[in-house]
Amino acid sequence: MSTIIKHPKNSFTVMNELVLPNDTNTLNNLMGGRLLHWMDIAAAISAQKHCNRIVVTASVDNVSFQHAIKLGDVITIEAKVTRAFHTSVEVRMDVWAENIPSGSRIKSNEAYYTFVAVDQSGRPIPVPELSPETEEEIELFAGALRRRQIRLILAGKMNAHDAKELKALFFNE
Repeated sequence: MSTIIKHPKNSFTVMNELVLPNDTNTLNNLMGGRLLHWMDIAAAISAQKHCNRIVVTASVDNVSFQHAIKLGDVITIEAKVTRAFHTSVEVRMDVWAENIPSGSRIKSNEAYYTFVAVDQSGRPIPVPELSPETEEEIELFAGALRRRQIRLILAGKMNAHDAKELKALFFNE
């Protein structure tokens, strides 16, 4: 059986949403939970494109809100797989807010989500390998292993002592 190898561009997904009154808080800013919901959908689509399988959200990294998104703004979420592990994939997202009448566009957020591919019974299954092509994709691919180690340590699934790539950032070993 041959190994399936995909590239980040194969999972690239763009999702647009218009911020409506029901999406905002009392200051007419987009509610964070609504943005996280949209990001989860965009990331899941990207992960499914890579895996050709049903995927479930395993983790959401720290999401910081750099700029308020206003009522009437158009949100663009760009997502693509940065690394595939045995049964999981990491997806990076960039979120842009655009005020069409003024022509302004600003980056609002970036985040990493992790998804696990599952079969019809909900059991994890292997995913295709990922082969980065551009310099940026290679950098994101390399960093994904360290980000994964942080996630596993925080979830209590890995001992910090065993996180070799992560420790290499801080110690000469």
